[in-house]
Amino acid sequence: MKLRNLFVVLTAIVAMTSCKSQYEILLNSNDADAKYEAAFQYFNDRKFSKAASLFESLSVLTDGTERDDTVRYYWGLSNYKFKDYYTAETNFDQFITSYPRSPFTSEARYLRLDCLYRQTLRYELDQTPTYKAINEISAYILEYPSNTHMQSCRDMLLELNARLDRKAYEGAKLYYKMEDYLASRVAFKNVLKDDAENIYREDILYYIAMSSYKYAHQSIPEKQKERYLAFVDDYLNFVGELPESPYRKELDSVYQKAQKALGRHGVTEVDEDMSEKDFAKERRKVLREAKKSQETEK
Repeated sequence: MKLRNLFVVLTAIVAMTSCKSQYEILLNSNDADAKYEAAFQYFNDRKFSKAASLFESLSVLTDGTERDDTVRYYWGLSNYKFKDYYTAETNFDQFITSYPRSPFTSEARYLRLDCLYRQTLRYELDQTPTYKAINEISAYILEYPSNTHMQSCRDMLLELNARLDRKAYEGAKLYYKMEDYLASRVAFKNVLKDDAENIYREDILYYIAMSSYKYAHQSIPEKQKERYLAFVDDYLNFVGELPESPYRKELDSVYQKAQKALGRHGVTEVDEDMSEKDFAKERRKVLREAKKSQETEK
């Protein structure tokens, strides 16, 4: 019984070794026809890693022949299917340069973009690959506006731009979490300066106002007047743009606190319905009075 089991094991080992040797022999063979047929067989059997190796080896034999564009395209496609996107992108990039008029070129262009998209990283990490993918996809859309992958390209752009928006937003928010409210306000304003259409615009405007309020609240009395006025400015900007925001109730409450604080500093209450022009005029008046007061004290 033990001898029979040993025989079965040895037979299996021999069979496995035989299969492996057959592939390796084929991989190193100069028989282009046999290698070409085997490469497609592995590809169709979804053994993409082996297919890629065979197509790569075969590309040396088919260089300059009618089969070359097919071999090089499927070399890239095998790597793509194997999810080796870095190698596949290189394959497709070289293919497009070498065979701009091949029937495979149109699809290779799109698959290269998809490889670039799949190489991008989470918003917390380096976004250099994201910028590269956005630039390449945008150029592709402009150059080939009628391509069959247009919607997919647009979807990729939306996701990649949203990732950049989030990175910028979270980066500014970090200052708020650290309670560095001056830096927080500046950082959030810079986010909108760089991209006014940031998808987190409502949240950003909220944090700008809250940063202003908390910065004013924590300031020494001599500085509070000017800084509460900065908050009122941010508050009026918020409610003017987003009157129905879920943040409105909280900001209204904070605004009332700021009004009381300004009252203690001798500033007439600012009506939230006041126009921006009137508010700017009132603010300039208050700042002039504050400046005169400081000069008198000196």
